[in-house]
Amino acid sequence: MSTLRFIAPAPLSRRSGSRSRSRSKATTDQAAAPSSSSAAAQVEPSRVEPRVEERGGYWVLKEEFRQGINPQEKVKLEKEPMSLAMEGGINELANIPLEDIEASKLTKDDIDVRLKWLGLFHRRKHHYGRFMMRLKLPNGVTTSEQTRYLASVIRKYGDEGCADVTTRQNWQIRGVVLPDVPEIIEGLNRVGLTSLQSGMDNVRNPVGNPIAGIDPQQIVDTRPYTNLLSHFITANSRGNPAFTNLPRKWNVCVVGSHDLYEHPHINDLAYMPAVKDGKFGFNLLVGGFFSPKRCAEAIPLDAWIPADDILPVCKAVLEAYRDLGSRGNRQKTRMMWLIDELMPSGIPSNSPVAIMKMQGIEVFRSEVAKRMPGANLERAAEEELVQKQWERRDYIGVHPQKQEGYSFIGLHVPVGRVQADDMDELARLADDYGSGELRLTVEQNIIIPNVENAKLDALLNEPLLINRFSPTPPLLMKGLVACTGNQFCGQAIIETKARALKVTEEVERRVAVTRPVRMHWTGCPNTCGQVQVADIGFMGCMTRDENGKMCEGADVFVGGRIGSDSHLCDVYKKGVPCKDLVPLVVDILINQFGAVPREVEE
Repeated sequence: MSTLRFIAPAPLSRRSGSRSRSRSKATTDQAAAPSSSSAAAQVEPSRVEPRVEERGGYWVLKEEFRQGINPQEKVKLEKEPMSLAMEGGINELANIPLEDIEASKLTKDDIDVRLKWLGLFHRRKHHYGRFMMRLKLPNGVTTSEQTRYLASVIRKYGDEGCADVTTRQNWQIRGVVLPDVPEIIEGLNRVGLTSLQSGMDNVRNPVGNPIAGIDPQQIVDTRPYTNLLSHFITANSRGNPAFTNLPRKWNVCVVGSHDLYEHPHINDLAYMPAVKDGKFGFNLLVGGFFSPKRCAEAIPLDAWIPADDILPVCKAVLEAYRDLGSRGNRQKTRMMWLIDELMPSGIPSNSPVAIMKMQGIEVFRSEVAKRMPGANLERAAEEELVQKQWERRDYIGVHPQKQEGYSFIGLHVPVGRVQADDMDELARLADDYGSGELRLTVEQNIIIPNVENAKLDALLNEPLLINRFSPTPPLLMKGLVACTGNQFCGQAIIETKARALKVTEEVERRVAVTRPVRMHWTGCPNTCGQVQVADIGFMGCMTRDENGKMCEGADVFVGGRIGSDSHLCDVYKKGVPCKDLVPLVVDILINQFGAVPREVEE
């Protein structure tokens, strides 16, 4: 594996206006909260008893907590998923014919469930025998060598092979067949990549500022921190069983910009830059998540850690979640549900929600603190560095870097879908014009950094930028995001990527907008397309047309915001047939986003 070089954060700037000096929301909102020790003392002792124990090198659910567990927990108990990676089980499994695998429940669960711990997702419903492989790519940073290798993998699968940029800054490659997996994993290791612990009840790809290190207005370079988190969580890509038996998936990000490109409000743990007693560190937000039954924004933990403690606090939060989280209804096992459940006894059930939430977060905080070195966790810093009033910058197009004489160029990748030839071309452009590096973004786009200004004209005239991945896309296309959809995903109710492009193209023919409008598509309520943060969101469903016949449709959402005034959107209209979406979107754009009908404009 290639050697990693961590770059230390730049010295803290003291320039006037470079930070917000407003009191931390965490401290303000929780000023009346009880101390961690008093809150913890009121909790039933049985509720904070660890539910897992280490056994044979893995963490397993204790016998007394196995009643009423969900089917996925039973699969984990029947056979440790990480044994496929850490004990060579994948090599044996890859040599078994699919028909033999299907004959045994154990091996069938291997390919349908346990292989997700290796980042492999069987597309049983729509592409039987084919797998999607999800890579870990901390901060979205990848190299031309890695990109070429992934292109070589998907090319051999012809029309079945392609790749997607995801909403967590990483690659997903498609078309993989099981017998090829051991060889693919060896190739990933050679180029410094891993797919380990990227699915199911694991920590997902650590997200950071996509222009970290080159951003003229960054607060801190997030790359060292996201790299540390990823390598700590996966034990340098060897596998880390301490964090592979979580109750559910878990998302983390490190914020390095005022723009909040990292979307901290929808992560289970978000590191927010803050200064305390003249020392740089992070305030912590916890509990943000999306699910079919509930969506919640992250809330302050009322905690600050020095930058050097980014790993200890991550470990402490993960252990608290692993140890105490529910293993029952999968729709109620994300970390925010645990925070809500840790309610001290004696609080009246009719208490205001804010007070109940405050009590729960204090108990959770106390559980995190007791797992910290020295059992100490400082209260939140008052001096937060993210400016509250900040107009989010657009990274698509050509922009000057902090390094004089260099620019980065943001490319629009329509709904994140790329082919093998595209990846080879991107790698070539990164080598010929940049430093051999590419950056992936949560909006499913790609950035080429470190381009000498003298080379910009030549780069802008490259066929890939003119014909495929434009740095100057139409305004509605610029903010378009779409999940995989039912082309590949068995959980998706509707097709998303092609439909998103088609609907947007038709809407653009009918109206003109004066600013980007972010439209997100997701094929099912699992909301991988993150519709809740979109200006206009579409969630796939089945509905009835004007004749009462069942058809593909979408629940439409409006009003999501990202950045310093983040807000989850509201339902605008439910069950709209997909064929009726264009006129509805046109009306929304005219009435709420100032769009102008093209016939009027012309």
